[in-house]
Amino acid sequence: MSDSLEKEFVTAGKLVALRPITDGDTELVVSWRNNDRVRNNFIYREHFTNEIHTNWLRTKVDTGEVVQLIICEAKNNFRPVGSVYFRYLDDTRTEAEYGIFIGEDDATGKGYGNETAALATDYARDELGIKRLILRVFTSNIAARKSYEYGGFVKCQDLPMVECSDGEKSDMILMERIL
Repeated sequence: MSDSLEKEFVTAGKLVALRPITDGDTELVVSWRNNDRVRNNFIYREHFTNEIHTNWLRTKVDTGEVVQLIICEAKNNFRPVGSVYFRYLDDTRTEAEYGIFIGEDDATGKGYGNETAALATDYARDELGIKRLILRVFTSNIAARKSYEYGGFVKCQDLPMVECSDGEKSDMILMERIL
């Protein structure tokens, strides 16, 4: 990786490199979040807009409540393919919610989520000082559950019949990883 590219990324592996999100990523993130495959694995399922995403950037990312990174393919000119974030749960900034999605359909099933989980959790521990991560995942999302387990997350609680923004109810589990 060249020096100029190295400075852009906070961490990189063999498959992916992670860089901070920018305003320039808005249209990509909006298109990813409106992909049915992605949207149906979120509790918030409303149609995503540039305004919603920009508000998220201003009120969450810019304020430091959330650290959000863009997942880029390491072998495809660093094409952005998804996103990962940490949302701090309290003022100590030692616990955070972990969230990830692969937005590009042709980037699923390639191990990007697994490598991102390893890289991102190391980054959270080593650079952000996070000691515990939690996440919620629908029980039906087997691929994501396997990826989280690969990343060291373990089930800690059942979350039955969680209501999504579209009124649908589905079982979820809470998973955690102590860093």
